[in-house]
Amino acid sequence: MIDALLPLGLLVVVGKIFEGVFKRFGLNSIIAYTITGTLLGPVLNIIEPTDELQTFLGIGIFVFFFLVGLDEIDIPSFIATIRGRFFVAATVSVLISLLVSIVFTSNLFEIGEFSLNLYFTEGLALAGILSLSSLGLVAKVLADKGHFKEPIGLEIFTTVIIAELLALLVVGFSIGEHEHELSIFSVLYLLVQMTIFAIVAWFLSTRFLPHAIIFLQRFLNVPELSFGLLIGGLFLMVVGAEKIHLHGSIGALLFGAALSGLPRQVHEEVLPGLRSAAEGLFVPLFFASAGLYLDLSFTTLPIVTIVALVVFPSLGKFFGAFIGTYIARLDNPLAQSTGLMAKGVAEIALLHVLLGAEVIGQDVFSLFVLMMFGYIILMPPIIDFAVNKARKTHRAKPPRTVPLSFARRALEDITVNHILDRTRAYPNSALSVRKFVDDWIVPNQQDYLVVDEGTVAGIMSLARLRLISMGDWENTQLGKILQTDAPHANPNEPIEDVLKRMMDHSLSVIPVMAEDSDEFLGTVTSQDILDMVILMDEINKDLAQMNEKEEVEQ
Repeated sequence: MIDALLPLGLLVVVGKIFEGVFKRFGLNSIIAYTITGTLLGPVLNIIEPTDELQTFLGIGIFVFFFLVGLDEIDIPSFIATIRGRFFVAATVSVLISLLVSIVFTSNLFEIGEFSLNLYFTEGLALAGILSLSSLGLVAKVLADKGHFKEPIGLEIFTTVIIAELLALLVVGFSIGEHEHELSIFSVLYLLVQMTIFAIVAWFLSTRFLPHAIIFLQRFLNVPELSFGLLIGGLFLMVVGAEKIHLHGSIGALLFGAALSGLPRQVHEEVLPGLRSAAEGLFVPLFFASAGLYLDLSFTTLPIVTIVALVVFPSLGKFFGAFIGTYIARLDNPLAQSTGLMAKGVAEIALLHVLLGAEVIGQDVFSLFVLMMFGYIILMPPIIDFAVNKARKTHRAKPPRTVPLSFARRALEDITVNHILDRTRAYPNSALSVRKFVDDWIVPNQQDYLVVDEGTVAGIMSLARLRLISMGDWENTQLGKILQTDAPHANPNEPIEDVLKRMMDHSLSVIPVMAEDSDEFLGTVTSQDILDMVILMDEINKDLAQMNEKEEVEQ
């Protein structure tokens, strides 16, 4: 046991020191951790992989994918954009990238040394990894370069959310313990398993766990109770996933995704302990341990194999992204395409999963990890250049719904009070449907609040017009087809919680009521939230210019 502590301590300490050094050169912390493992392992031969290390490595994998699900997987936004242009762009991008990559990873086309000739499901898993886009990397680049709150930043962010989730679903299908050749029945069976598991994870994470934590904290008063329950719940989810032949990392990912939609207050109460342990211990140790397997063994691969694996999947991903954004008629497809090319961190973790499952060897693992290093280093300046160039001609066509994960990053500490509109006029329920259609409908607005003398009567969505024929519009009052069970918001709520409620009910408008008296105060719409994001960006730019001017004058 004592002998196992030396490599663990060295990997964590040296990894965190390297993180600080690498940050001074603008390099990602994941590169620092991985290089730490490579230096202490294959280069200096100080540390070798052991069973104890593998145990901690396994925990690190699950904690890392839990954080990916928590921070990057935005299922409500994914569902809200299914019918939109951004969904089309992301889907076409992932499909083309998958088709190109699987030619060179599987034995499907039998092209000799140009391919790895893996079984179909194994080749599909690797192709899915090569088709991934990294939301975390995109968000960091957009935030660091000042593009995050611009319309084009929101558009790129939305497309990458969808593309990442689609590719992760493909990988999740492929890396479980099932047959090499998937039949239609096995695909459907696996889909049902994942759906049931996701529903159970969602129920336990959103309906049971938060209430259990609050109840137990009230009566037991145990220090770090929430941390213990989260860690225990995470491990139970991993075991549950393995029991139904999904990989444990997919269980951790779904558990994190289920918790991502919890209210901000719950996030702040139950997650800091786990995040600190992850960022201080498990994640550095995991990527440093992955570095123990990084060497020059890929040079033994045939040169045509190396060239084919490096060049063609990358070209397929770029042209797939460009074609997808062009078909969806998104403005500035080049900038959108470079955003979809962001990758590196989650891919290294998934490659290590494939290495541990003996799907790929150390040679292929090393080749692709070095390739991901290239993406991590090169893509941020390329994305920044493409976005800067696109801003000059960009015509803003943002999504109708602001993604929840975007609001969480861009509108931190913003409450409903900051956005609340108290001045709008509203139709009343006595209006005829014909009068409402003629006088109240405006472009790009799907939902309308209906108010009777200061009291909310309901919400009128344009989709509800289908409930009656056009011939009856003149004689039908609006009140007869209203949605009367609409949710409401309070003025002091975090805006991201309200946005989540709007998404859950497929609404773009929500009434705001006083907490103590249920008095109607006004409304918040999706467009209001988007306008606030853009306004905050403009204010920050004006402040920066004023500060620069003051410094010059001094």
